[in-house]
Amino acid sequence: MKIGIPKEIKNNENRVSMTPAGVYTLTKAGHTVYVEKGAGLGSGFEDREYAEVNAVLCEAEEVFANADLIVKVKEYLSEEYHYLREDQMVFTYLHIANNADFANALLQSKTTAIAYETIRDASGSLPLLTPMSEVAGRMAVQIGATMLQKNNHGRGLLLGGVPGVFPAEVVIIGGGTVGLNAAKIACGLGAIVTVFDINANRMSYIDDISGGTIHTAYNNEYNLRRALKSADLVIGAVLIPGAKAPKLVTADMVQTMKKGSAIVDVAVDQGGCIETIDRVTTHDDPYYEVYGVSHYAVANMPGAVPRTSTTALSNATLPYIIKLAEHGVDALNNDPLFLSGLNTHQGHITYQKVADALGMDYVDPTSLLK
Repeated sequence: MKIGIPKEIKNNENRVSMTPAGVYTLTKAGHTVYVEKGAGLGSGFEDREYAEVNAVLCEAEEVFANADLIVKVKEYLSEEYHYLREDQMVFTYLHIANNADFANALLQSKTTAIAYETIRDASGSLPLLTPMSEVAGRMAVQIGATMLQKNNHGRGLLLGGVPGVFPAEVVIIGGGTVGLNAAKIACGLGAIVTVFDINANRMSYIDDISGGTIHTAYNNEYNLRRALKSADLVIGAVLIPGAKAPKLVTADMVQTMKKGSAIVDVAVDQGGCIETIDRVTTHDDPYYEVYGVSHYAVANMPGAVPRTSTTALSNATLPYIIKLAEHGVDALNNDPLFLSGLNTHQGHITYQKVADALGMDYVDPTSLLK
């Protein structure tokens, strides 16, 4: 199969979808891999490293024109929509539940689009979302700690305090992969950490592994509203696979927060779980202020640590890419868990929650892949 690796063009998106090691695995198996010149530079991978493993280095137009399978990190931007076509598979983070323009472009082009973020494994977890969720969760605390500095218009707090001085209070909404990783880092820095969730088993797990140093609370409006009044840093870590994130923190709740406190909404690429996260920001201009509270709403957080992120993502996606390279779309037919990644095919939405979020008709993918 011919596989294309284009350069990401989203603002400050320095990740690349495949490392030279991944390309080596594919070319050794007899596949042709087209890599756009400079695609790996942001992650520290030189063109010569791809050339040494027999990649074909070329311009973007050739990558998209020649490939049967396009492997990316992030969604297509509008200037890339013209590359979409019916006889090509796209494998990337799609996040189309919150992006009707991209969804319509995929449907109009009849592209077969497979989303990293909706593929499940035998345990029911999301194996291709997990590595970036781990990165984003850990980054959220780093970023939040910086936002609390006075030079960044924060409260002037050190997250973990010092002996004799109270540490900051961190509220994390969601106890999944993002939330747990954020909690680990915040707790490790000495902050007072509370994770809000609705899954009793998950809360018990967090309590057990942290030895009770990470507090947990049942997530309802009453509990959350009380916690936000004293919070210094709030991290939104809510995920409903393939669907828009619910707005759990309302504008009037944000208004009760302390001046100079901070919000980092990791769920922003799915619409955000905080009502005042009403825009997507960039690494160039990441913050804005509402009611005296600093907000961070960058949708591609792991793009700021591309060497770590690229390697982690490539390690996770490569086994799936190999299946697609060997079997094409039949790889989905042969694996119902892999099939859960199929979001569009032949001009139809093939993932129920995406269809619901967009208000479009859902078509069972098995009826299209016969």
